[in-house]
Amino acid sequence: MFGGIAILGAGIFAKEAHLPALVALGASAPPLRAVYSRSEKSAQDFAATAGQALNLAAPPPVYYDSGSASQADLDALLARSDIGAVFVVLPIALQPSIILKALAAGKHVLSEKPVAPDVKQGLELIKRYNEVYKPKGLIWRVAENFEAEPGVRAAGAAVAAGKIGKIIFFRTVTSNHIDKTSKWYNTPWRTVPDYQGGFLLDGGVHTIAALRTVLPSRLTHLTGFASLNKDYLAPHDTIHVVVRSGTEFHGTAELTWAAPTKSRPTTDMFLITGTGGWVSLNMVGGVWKVLIKSVDGKTGQEKEEVSEYEMQGVRLEIDAFLGAIEGKTDALTIGDPLEALRDIAFIQASLKSNGNLVDLIDLVPESL
Repeated sequence: MFGGIAILGAGIFAKEAHLPALVALGASAPPLRAVYSRSEKSAQDFAATAGQALNLAAPPPVYYDSGSASQADLDALLARSDIGAVFVVLPIALQPSIILKALAAGKHVLSEKPVAPDVKQGLELIKRYNEVYKPKGLIWRVAENFEAEPGVRAAGAAVAAGKIGKIIFFRTVTSNHIDKTSKWYNTPWRTVPDYQGGFLLDGGVHTIAALRTVLPSRLTHLTGFASLNKDYLAPHDTIHVVVRSGTEFHGTAELTWAAPTKSRPTTDMFLITGTGGWVSLNMVGGVWKVLIKSVDGKTGQEKEEVSEYEMQGVRLEIDAFLGAIEGKTDALTIGDPLEALRDIAFIQASLKSNGNLVDLIDLVPESL
């Protein structure tokens, strides 16, 4: 075992996703040895919650920004030899610098998506990791829970197995209603975002990560338009794009956080169509539902397969990260920073296309 872990960030997702995932991992999870937040109060609150949830004898020590030299700041936390890895669950614009700081301190890092605010910063971050910290044996993974979801991976496995034949087109639709009472909107760094796309970047990368997990080949080009339909969701809240994968297949992506109602229209989140059938993928109430309709090539009869999977991506991504650190050969291979950067490239290209064709491979090369 590599020692304990620290959680850097004490916001909604750290409390409602990362902490329950550690509880679910039980004895297989390393001990939580510290909590960091930019404010002392939020760090104390999260530590108290963690202490109760994990049945600790006492809350983990807290670290925070004091505005002056302190024995309880982030540098002090990272200097601890009993902490081998950190989870970075901080505002998007802060992530790159904190990731590099943790790596420089010799810590393994699991950082929340998106990997960076934009493609340029993401490329610089990944190159730095590849050149300096990866050769030292440090593990860095990006926490993209949709990529880890069993339902999403099952849909991808069905496509890869040829259950619906050769892919010819696809459609993905994400429709979200965000009003000013939303707990997500009332997070200060989301209310006035200092990064491109607002909720489209923060939440949209989930959709694109699921799409790349299901589709058999990389998306290469897109064209589309972005718009702002609710002023308080600036800079953008909606994108519509047409996408293709080389000369193999094409599709459409519609993402909005400006839906007028909380109830969603009846449509599939993901629909992948092939020469011999189709796969739909939907998430309702914490459950992923995969529906496969295929046609028997000889009889012409339709066959239907339905399966459901509990949403558990955060637990699985943490388990995969810990497995990678320990060198487990059966650890789920997810969280590649370069793949996560391609999700950002898709959103960035959609925001800037304005009807022009964008080459996604030009934005993020095959390798770095």
